Amino acid sequence: VQLVESGGGLVQPGGSLRLSCAASGFTFSSYTMRWYRQAPGKVRELVAYIAGTGSITNYADSVKGRFTISRDNAKNMVYLQMNSLKPEDTAVCYCHTRIGEVDYWGKGTLVTVSS
Repeated sequence: VQLVESGGGLVQPGGSLRLSCAASGFTFSSYTMRWYRQAPGKVRELVAYIAGTGSITNYADSVKGRFTISRDNAKNMVYLQMNSLKPEDTAVCYCHTRIGEVDYWGKGTLVTVSS
């Protein structure tokens, strides 16, 4: 199993970024995919998840209405569109899935929101 995030960077407050996660090594469409983030000095938190079919999504209260999670099962990709970014969104963002009792994580991509 491999998860590789991309798309992070520096953006001004109010700006947008789109994160991507390329998945391989498992039957992608069968598993819920999640985006987590970890801000400096804070615990890792769940940002959003999307069911295997894409029919169910859920978001942390802090990002509802600003972030959108999506997936392309034909390409084994999951995305996180982040709009109206705030300085408090600064964090390393991680792609995650759980297969059986095993958690798999990508290495993360850094999102910095600053003027």
